[in-house]
Amino acid sequence: MTGTDHNASPFNAIPPVTTALVIVMAGVELILSLGARGLMGGPGAVGWRIQTIERYAFSGDILAWMVETGRFPPEHLMRFLTYPFVHGTFTAALFAAVMMLALGKIVGEALGPLRMLAIFVVTAIVGAVVFGLFAGRVPLIGAFPPIYGLIGAFTYLLWLRLGQMGEAQIRAFSLIGVLLGLQLVFGLLFGGGPYWIAEVAGFVAGFAMAIVLVPGGLTRLVARLRER
Repeated sequence: MTGTDHNASPFNAIPPVTTALVIVMAGVELILSLGARGLMGGPGAVGWRIQTIERYAFSGDILAWMVETGRFPPEHLMRFLTYPFVHGTFTAALFAAVMMLALGKIVGEALGPLRMLAIFVVTAIVGAVVFGLFAGRVPLIGAFPPIYGLIGAFTYLLWLRLGQMGEAQIRAFSLIGVLLGLQLVFGLLFGGGPYWIAEVAGFVAGFAMAIVLVPGGLTRLVARLRER
């Protein structure tokens, strides 16, 4: 095709904010993985992942303690935003990075990088709070709650698009339905914690934020509901 730059990097289209988030995720996982394999940090590096989880994971117990005492030290408040960058395994971090690249690109292009970042941050916090209220002592790690927040935003964008095309808008929820179905199957086969609580909360928060952040989105929703 005439005018096509065949030397252009395919990563140029990814918003810098998305790239930065993925680089942090990948960097943390790279350090922990190399340490676990004895390739850096010496013998003590084998326990880096456990130490990182203890220091940066979100904890429902700590949330309860802060609420009860009225004390909110920075080293605990930061857990609301640090837990998405710590994963239990290399595979989990890899899946999170891939999904973050894809969804961050889509939502960032549709809403702008700052709004995409706002969805990531807010849904991470909402997912943590809801998880802390219902999951008790289980620590929360991994980027999937805010990633599900981006899925929620993407679902609303798709819901709008399908409405404009005159197609069944219920199809917009097929992605979240498939993901939750797969999660249920894997949970039954291999076991798993109540992390779905944070992920569903992130999805709902992301969907709600997209209604507000999309220009005219709230007006369209009200109009559509009135039609029914």
